[in-house]
Amino acid sequence: MKKSLNQWFRQFHRWMAVPTAIMIPIAIVIKFSGNPSWEAILKPYEMVQSVLMLALAITGSYLYLLPYLTKWKRQKAQAT
Repeated sequence: MKKSLNQWFRQFHRWMAVPTAIMIPIAIVIKFSGNPSWEAILKPYEMVQSVLMLALAITGSYLYLLPYLTKWKRQKAQAT
């Protein structure tokens, strides 16, 4: 179960990185274009982008800490 959860987090992180990476440059171009009508279009994208960045931060933190947690659990199991 644990291994499949790790794989699921990794796949989710990869798939969420693609739309986020596409949306960031689009949002920057729209933001600095100075066209007020485009900024109204940007509002929903900013909310979606915020949710995607939060999901990437959570899954990325988990994936970053995973080797350290595994090492800690292995050392704890060997000590007992």
